[in-house]
This record gives sequence, C-alpha cells and structure tokens, in this order.
Amino acid sequence: MKKILLIPLLMMSLNAISQNVMTPELLWKLGRVTPLGISKDGKNVVYKVTTPSVQENKSDSKFYTLPINGGNPTEVKDTAALLKDKNTSPDGKYIVYNEEVKIEKVHGKDFYQELEKSDVQIYDGLNYRHWDTWNEGKYNHVFYKENKEGAVGIDIMKGENFDSPQKPFGGDEDYIWSGFDRIIYVAKKKSGTEYAISTNTNLYEYNLKTQETINLTKDNLGYDTNPQMSPFGFTWLQMKRDGYEADKNDIIVRIKEVDYNLTKNWDGTVDSFKWNNDYTKIYFIAPINGTKQLFTINFPKEKNNLKITQITTGEFDVNDLVGFSGDNIIVTRTDMNHAAEIFSYNLKKNIWKQLSNVNTETYNSLALSKTERRYVTTTDGKKMLVWVVLPPNFDASKKYPTLLYCQGGPQSALTQFYSYRWNLQLMAANGYIVVAPNRRGMPGHGMEWNEQISKDWGGQVMNDYLSAIDDVAKEKYVDASRLGCVGASYGGYSVFYLAGIHNNRFKTFISHDGVYNTQSMFGTTEEVFFSNWDFGGAYWEKDNLIAQKTYTTFNPMALVEKWNKPILIIQGGKDFRVPIGQGQEAFQAAQLRGIKSRFLYFPEENHWVLKPQNAQVWQGEFFKWLKETL
Repeated sequence: MKKILLIPLLMMSLNAISQNVMTPELLWKLGRVTPLGISKDGKNVVYKVTTPSVQENKSDSKFYTLPINGGNPTEVKDTAALLKDKNTSPDGKYIVYNEEVKIEKVHGKDFYQELEKSDVQIYDGLNYRHWDTWNEGKYNHVFYKENKEGAVGIDIMKGENFDSPQKPFGGDEDYIWSGFDRIIYVAKKKSGTEYAISTNTNLYEYNLKTQETINLTKDNLGYDTNPQMSPFGFTWLQMKRDGYEADKNDIIVRIKEVDYNLTKNWDGTVDSFKWNNDYTKIYFIAPINGTKQLFTINFPKEKNNLKITQITTGEFDVNDLVGFSGDNIIVTRTDMNHAAEIFSYNLKKNIWKQLSNVNTETYNSLALSKTERRYVTTTDGKKMLVWVVLPPNFDASKKYPTLLYCQGGPQSALTQFYSYRWNLQLMAANGYIVVAPNRRGMPGHGMEWNEQISKDWGGQVMNDYLSAIDDVAKEKYVDASRLGCVGASYGGYSVFYLAGIHNNRFKTFISHDGVYNTQSMFGTTEEVFFSNWDFGGAYWEKDNLIAQKTYTTFNPMALVEKWNKPILIIQGGKDFRVPIGQGQEAFQAAQLRGIKSRFLYFPEENHWVLKPQNAQVWQGEFFKWLKETL
C-alpha cells in the first residue's frame, strides 16, 4: 500500500517542479559560461564559469576542462598551462603583453605638485571620459620582453597617448605576433577631440629589430580590428566609413600586399571569424533573420570564385567561436530560454552536441516560455520579423498583458539572445506576452534594412514598432487595454518618443538610459562620432536640414506635452554614453507635467547594471511598476 501511494505523490512532486518558472533570484544564480579555448593537446575545452552572489554582491569564477567529445567537467586552477600561449612569439624567445602607462598630466597635483590634495581635473580636448571612466592620463600600451626570469619589458608605444588594447573592451585579441620578430596591434592613434569624432582604428606593425612602426591599414578610414595570422598573410575585420560604428564589417585577407575583401558582395555584416586548424577555410558568425549563425567561405581554395555558405540553422544564436577538433567546431549557443553553454557541431554530419551543462538542471526544472516567429507587413510594404514570446503554460483562451520590447543599438541585432537584465524569458514568466520586432536598423536582414535607421530615428522605425504591436494586439489572447512599452538605450529613446505619439495604445512605459533630448545628448556623450553619424551632424548647423529634423522633429523632448501615461525612468550615474542628464530631464518633465513617474537611479552603474544586488533591485522595480500601472 505504501508503494502505491508513493507513486502519485512522486508524480505530483515532479509536476510541481516542472511548473516552476524563471524568477529574478534564480536568474542571478545561473552560472555564466566563458570559453577560454582548446587545450594544447586538442582533447579538452577550457572554460570559466562565473556565478554571482546576491548576498555577497559580487561574482566568483571557477575554471574547468571538459572532454571535447563529451564527458564530465574537471575543475582546474592553472589554465595558462593548458592553453596555447599566443602572447609568446613563435620561436618562444619573447612574450608580448600590455600595461597601463601614465602619459599625460590631468590632475591638479600633476601641474601643482605642492597642492597634492586638490581634486581638479584639467582637459584641453574631448575624450576626457569614456564609457564609465574619466581620463586620468593613463593609456594601455603593448610591451614585449625576453621569455626569461628578470627580463625587462620594452614599451613599443613609448610616449604615445593612444590605447592598445582599445578601451573600454579591448583585450589581448588586439595584438598578435607576426612571425618571430614583429608585433601587429590595434590602435586609434588620435587624441582629444579628434579621438571622440572618429572610428579610424588601424593595424600597426612594430619591428623588434629596427624598432620601427608602420601603419598597415592607413588607406582605410573606418575600423580595422581583430587581426589574425595565416600562411597567406594576415586577416582582419574592416569597416570602411569613418564615424560609422555600425558599418558593414568585412573580412579582409592581405596576400603579397594585395587586399581581398572576402565578404564584399555578401549582403550582411560579420561579428567574428576564425581560420580552421589547417587554414583551408574561414568560419564566421553573423546575424541572419533574427538569429546568429555560422557561415564559411571557400577561401583560399577558390579565391577567384568566392562563395559564402550558411552552415547552421535553427532558433538559437551561435556566439563564440572557440576552436576546432577533427570534424567538429566548438562554439557557444544561446536562445531566449537558455544562457550560453558550450556545444560542438560536426561539420560533416551536421549534428549538434551539447558539451557543458552548467545550467541544464535548472532549466529542466522550469516551465519555459514559447518563442514564435511572426511576419508583419510594415507601413511601407516590407515584411518584418517579430519575435513573440509567450508565457510558460500559455493558455490561448486567456487574455494576457503585453509588452512591446524596444531593442537598443540602434543597430544591435535582436536575435535569440540571453540577457541578465532584459530577459524576455523572465518577462514572460511574470505573465506578460513580449513583442520584440526586428524593426529598421537591425542587422541580419540586409544592409539596406540595417542602415535605414541612421538619421531617421523617429521616422519609419516608429511605424515599424506600432505595426508590430498593432498586429499582435489583434489576437484574442492579448489584452489590448493592457499594453506596455519598454526598452533601453536607443530602446529607451524609442520609449520616450512613442510616449508622445502612441495615441493611447500603451498604458505604461519604462525607459532605461534612453536618449530624451538629442541636443543635450550631442553635447554630453563621449563618443561624438555616434551622434554625428546617426543625427546627421551638430544641432547648431542651421543649414543642415537632416540634422535640424533630428534635433527637432525626432527629439523626444519636443513631444513631452503629449505624454499622458505613467513612465518609469532608469538611469546609471556612470553612463557616459547616454549621460545622466537624459534621465533627469525626462523625469523632471514628467513630474512637472503631473504624470505618474518614478526615477530609478544607480549612482555606480554605467550603461548596464552589473552588481548583483543592484540587478535585483532593477528587476524588483521593473515588475513592481508593471503591476502598479499595467
């Protein structure tokens, strides 16, 4: 009798477990997987797992190896001994590395040594702050030294007020060995105001013997990044136009002083690339139709008849290219329900195999949201992909409140991403349908679609948003009287703008680090090239009709008199990309107009929210606001 009773009790228990859904607390307990590479012997994947602790308000990392053909992970302490050391020269004689060097006087005490307690900062040009850090006159420089105990490093950029690796996100991928005695590195050799208005990074080659440096890409005016060596010469990523950070990213190979643009005639943009082990093919990742997939180029085998082939398909994103082992390529994958894990893909059999299972047990205990593709006709007759994320245990006979999710960028791909802040799975788990349109400006739908948004921030893209929400709102399971609009960065701009033109479609709004006033944004953002390109110039250029439209018609501030619904405004104090005044201006306008509004201010956060406890507050306030107003 006892055994018979245990069976239904166990089934009830398992059923209860399966009905769990994602929560903010659980989201910030997930392990975050970062691949480090393939081991020297080619038998293992080496990776890091970072796990946040809300209680300690910090994150801890552990390192593991995992058999490349599958198996159980092994924790390791020393990853350097396992991985190939690309910072060691091919003959093992030298080591290349980077250090920060003080170059310029900035602080009051730099000029007035007797006033060492002064906290003044003095600047003669722009780039006085970047991302979330003030310029203190220190720059990243590339060094090399002999590979022996006690060797003294030599600064190959001595005295230069330029960065390599690039700030804020560059790493050791910004410099490589070219043969035994040359180093190639990425740098934008501009300073002050000239730096702030340009994207012209170049690849420089330093000769250890002559101590001379040459510019390898001086003829290109846009970004030159990600150098990699091959037997044919060096390979890199290139954007053509100076000032356009979202330009088409192409793969370039230089062979005997001739540059071959391998992706010139392909209507897409490259995220990252990697040569296979025997240098017979280049593999790359690129956005395509609402996902990120793996592609290959038949180079160098048929360099005069180049063909790009999409290798993978599916409702997921391929993110990191880790390396190769036999017929397998090792990558990471995400989708809107799953954080990154390491996978192998067999290039001959076209078979996926999941290698790491850091969060598999957690996801197996959850009822997951369902993601659907939907194609909506825009006001100019185009077909637009819209992701619709349905709540776990979705019941089409019920009505659900629905959120229009506005992606940032504005040229960031809206694919099968997994965010620890803008987590669409979590929104759906709280009972909301999420509508996420691949509106104008998204890569992965051809370069014309991608580029249309520049200088047209408040134009066709706003019609795209409204077309998406209007189309989905027709469904019987959508409560059209309970629509919300949320987004960050350009998505936050979209929220501010839509709040003035929505014609009572939406009941509430949430904007995080959004551009509210395009004029003051131009006057305070640190990467001026971005505003120059996307706004079409400066607001004082009275004869510039494009710029005048951007700073007037397309300025959310000009529409604030039409705001009529509650709005939550979130702002990071160290966000220098969309500075604090944007959120302050918006909140002050809403308050003085008598609109229900709240200002959520994170003094120590930048354009993102990175600290575990702050992230919990963010999620708490996000969903509390929706409960109050939607």
